[in-house]
Amino acid sequence: MFGPITLPFGAKMLFNTVSLKPGVSFEDVEMAVGEMCMVVKETYGGDKGGFLGGQVFKFSGFLSDQGSLTKSKTDDAHYAIVTYWNSFEAHERSHADRLFMEKFSALARMCSDTKELGYDMLWQGAPR
Repeated sequence: MFGPITLPFGAKMLFNTVSLKPGVSFEDVEMAVGEMCMVVKETYGGDKGGFLGGQVFKFSGFLSDQGSLTKSKTDDAHYAIVTYWNSFEAHERSHADRLFMEKFSALARMCSDTKELGYDMLWQGAPR
């Protein structure tokens, strides 16, 4: 569940920012996020639906002076759900499925906003 992931070159990355409603903490949504991620992993993983791996992050509050040209307009508390897929079409099929929608709806009720953007992989590397 908490192991490393390996991604093939050319994977599609979906970056989902999740802002919680005032008064809602990550502890309040932790079970909903966990259930949603488990459904994606178990139901749509690999040949079953094109899911390759994913990660969940909490914004730490850190904003890099060295890597930022302007002050971010999204430096408020939020979470990121990053998923990797064989294709955008596979992602969209999985997220239109009734089982996924049930789990996502439970999370969405506690959110003020979510936004999911898709990215094409152009480079990948690791130190030797």
